[in-house]
Amino acid sequence: AATRLFQDVHVMIFIGFGFLMTFLKRYGFSSVGINLLLAAFGLQWGLLMQGIWHLDGGKIKVSILKIINADFSTATVLISFGAVLGKTSPVQLLIMTILEITIFSVNEHLVVGLMKASDVGASMVIHAYGAYFGLAVARVLYRPGLRNGHENDGSVYHSDMFAMIGTIFLWMFWPSFNSAIAEPPLSYTQLTAVINTYLSLATCVLSAYAISSLVEHKGKLDMVHIQNATLAGGVAVGTCADMSIGPFGAMLIGFVAGIISTVGFKYLSPILASNLGIQDTCGVHNLHGLPGILGGLAGIVAAALGKKDGASATMQAAALGSSLGFALVGGTITGLIMKLPFWGQPPDQNCFDDSIYWEVPNEEEENEESLAHGDQSKHKADV
Repeated sequence: AATRLFQDVHVMIFIGFGFLMTFLKRYGFSSVGINLLLAAFGLQWGLLMQGIWHLDGGKIKVSILKIINADFSTATVLISFGAVLGKTSPVQLLIMTILEITIFSVNEHLVVGLMKASDVGASMVIHAYGAYFGLAVARVLYRPGLRNGHENDGSVYHSDMFAMIGTIFLWMFWPSFNSAIAEPPLSYTQLTAVINTYLSLATCVLSAYAISSLVEHKGKLDMVHIQNATLAGGVAVGTCADMSIGPFGAMLIGFVAGIISTVGFKYLSPILASNLGIQDTCGVHNLHGLPGILGGLAGIVAAALGKKDGASATMQAAALGSSLGFALVGGTITGLIMKLPFWGQPPDQNCFDDSIYWEVPNEEEENEESLAHGDQSKHKADV
């Protein structure tokens, strides 16, 4: 059973996160490809960094639980990747991976080991941490040249379809993510985490669709909201997932998460970009940041109401503060290191474009060939 949970988390890291970021029209190779690179590197580094805190006779022992935790540490990097997507080189991102996972393991040891705070689905230590770390990096790497947008910073029909693959995989496997490290395994606690997440996600989808239709032109749905805000319930219920909050508590958290995430995409992201210089490509603030904080706050309330034995509201609050503090300070320092001129950061005009780092099949040549073969319809479709 633990191996199955590991597999579910693994699918989320490699397919879920990878495809969620393929919405950019000319950056699909980089989204899925660099995601694979960072995740494969990050899980090895995470295994070492987290292992150092739990040495067993001077050795790092590897178990299913340890590799699940290594995947978790990698998730923080992939969340931050979303904030700087399209504007960084693979080398810069590998530097970010080393630093972010190192700092993550310190914060996680502090929160879980020393504070004994409860955060089974990691709303605070992964989602809020990863989001605000990424936003701090994005702020330091601010590009005045992209103030008025960029022609490739957008989607096309099929790229938005690809991104939905990531969304559906993440949505399906989120109950596993939130219950993977619940103790003891196969217990009532783990089952509670699955059910709470299941209900929170389902409710979140409905509130995200409703608010999307409410805030968009002529009551239409916006694909950005559907790709992202529908997952916010999984993030927000993480901290309370193994607590006895009941179906109503879980659904309430999911309901609120869907609303704040959608409203964040519609109104808050443009403000962050124009006023604070935080150019958040994927809107990780709305999917991981705000719902992560909501999850932390829900954990404080649930602990205060005695919904989990041994959980203290004070320690829950300290854990949220610690995660945000490490994220903002760590992200700022990391951003300054990534800003050094020799990591090959792409110039403004080459942002959001695969061809600077990848061999890309040449579409123009394909079009000429299809015309030569008299295939007019394909050319029209491409245009």
